Amino acid sequence: MRTTIPVIVLSTLLFSACSSGTKTPDASGTFEADETIVSAEVPGKIISLQVEEGMQLSKDSTVGLVDATGLNLQEEQVQASINALQEKTADAGPQVQLLQNQLAVQQSQYNNLLHEKQRIENLVKADAATGKQLDDITSQVEVMSRQMNVTRQQIAVQQNNIATQNRGILSEADPLRKRAAQLKDQVNRARIINPVTGTVLAKYANAGEITAAGKAIYKIADLQFLNLRAYITGTQLTGVKLNQQVTVQIDDGAKKYRSYTGTIIWIADKAEFTPKTIQTKEERANLVYAIKVRVKNDGYLKIGMYGELKF
Repeated sequence: MRTTIPVIVLSTLLFSACSSGTKTPDASGTFEADETIVSAEVPGKIISLQVEEGMQLSKDSTVGLVDATGLNLQEEQVQASINALQEKTADAGPQVQLLQNQLAVQQSQYNNLLHEKQRIENLVKADAATGKQLDDITSQVEVMSRQMNVTRQQIAVQQNNIATQNRGILSEADPLRKRAAQLKDQVNRARIINPVTGTVLAKYANAGEITAAGKAIYKIADLQFLNLRAYITGTQLTGVKLNQQVTVQIDDGAKKYRSYTGTIIWIADKAEFTPKTIQTKEERANLVYAIKVRVKNDGYLKIGMYGELKF
């Protein structure tokens, strides 16, 4: 397939072929900017949009808002579900209190039985009571002790069962809180935040329109610095490097030029145009590489404007 060299590339080749002692530029190209397309992060109706073409916007400023009523309602619903979980939990207090009262009565009876056992032991020593009486009271003390242990176990089981039941209910709160946090984040993303300081180049939407997530709303670029995209030949490539200072010129009237100092910020890692065979030095000169030169804009530089380079 036959390859066509862009007009700018042909101009570059012609310029480089001329004597370096003339005023012919070493390369030429057009100015461009680092443009940013700003879009909504959530779909919906654009409630407000304070953006106009040519307007200067600062970074992180809120320039619009997408209707987030549905998201707000969902968040409120999730919060209500979290609050409702507390109503589903059981209170172990009444049941435990009943068992504790029962244990207190048993403890009192147990203490009385111990006192009675002590009295009968004394009577047995004095031959005023029989061994059977002592055995009967000892048996009653043991029975009451076992009943108290059973009551204590019932209290522990009741507390553990209620706690397990409540943990199962309240464990549903964590996923709900995560969901509420997601909805809150989406509500915050309903705001249209300008990401960079710059000038609005184009506006694609207006307040009242329906937008989708990722759909372009406006385009902005920082015009304080512009990049001159130019092309150099393979022979010129060895004479340039990153961060090199160069002279940039633009037309200033019919026969005059306005000069700027620029910095090479990017050099292409491969040729824009490569001949079928590269065997001689002359053929290597046909290789064309793109470069970008960053230039501070004093207001005269415009996107798409033609510029020339002098190394």
